Amino acid sequence: MRNIGRCRHVNHPMRPGVVLLVIALAAWIALGQDAAAPSSSLPTVPATESVPTLSAEQIRGLIRQVAEKDMVNDMRQRDYTYIEREEEHRLDGKGQVKSTETKTSEVMMVYGDQIERLIAKNDKPLSPKDAAKEDERIQKITEKRKNETDEQRAKRLKQEEKDREETRKFVGEVADAYNFHLAAMEELDGRETYVIDAEPRPGFEAHSKEAKFLPKFRFRVWIDKAEGQWVKLDAQAIDTVSVGLFLARVHKGSRIVIEQTRVNDEVWLPRHVAVNVDVRLALVKNFNVAEDVTYRDYKKFRSNTRVVPLGEVQQQ
Repeated sequence: MRNIGRCRHVNHPMRPGVVLLVIALAAWIALGQDAAAPSSSLPTVPATESVPTLSAEQIRGLIRQVAEKDMVNDMRQRDYTYIEREEEHRLDGKGQVKSTETKTSEVMMVYGDQIERLIAKNDKPLSPKDAAKEDERIQKITEKRKNETDEQRAKRLKQEEKDREETRKFVGEVADAYNFHLAAMEELDGRETYVIDAEPRPGFEAHSKEAKFLPKFRFRVWIDKAEGQWVKLDAQAIDTVSVGLFLARVHKGSRIVIEQTRVNDEVWLPRHVAVNVDVRLALVKNFNVAEDVTYRDYKKFRSNTRVVPLGEVQQQ
């Protein structure tokens, strides 16, 4: 999967855009991540007794609203540190596990940047030598940001604003790329959610490079009724997706599921990511990998206050 924990900037799975996960599989592969195909159909959702009526346009508007809220939520996420554990299972052609590797990382903020520091491999602490290397990398990142000039900072902030604007445009295309259907109302973690299915809309014409992937995916999203925030996303490839010029092909049936949870009654943070991808890299080598990522030990950090231990953080 990713080069997790090697003091890189975090490409957070909860980044803005309610259905950015429909291209998350492609991004995952582009970053050097792989994974094995599950069932080709979305799971059955148990409906509650009363399911409201929402038109396609109402749902489309809801998707846009949720995406905007997610961008605000993304800024709040930066107030938190946490532990991320990745478990990767290499599979053979029959879907049987050949090998397993785990990596545990501490995700932290350094001068406004989220970075990861590897702290364990296969659930064992790093050797003193490897730990020292990680600390050295963190120090280099810290010094670079600490010594950032006004010109460099202005350039970085300009790029961040450009990225946010591109995200907004992409979300607009997502809302137009699908036919939406309210499948059910479902309770998740004691919270009522809308369960919305999205199927590619025939005739959709993409205006951006990223949006060209959209017709290759279907997805289901769970949206918290009270908060207007997405709680769970489940997307799968319904056709082969080519990433880059001969870089990779993500095969039909590949799937990603992302879940997040309400923390401290103020922010939604990642809880679980499951990736199952059948991919062919460089048109030469096939990879079948099942990836499972969990998140824990959330601590709120403010520059003028102490870190809030997980035990003091209320989850709902």
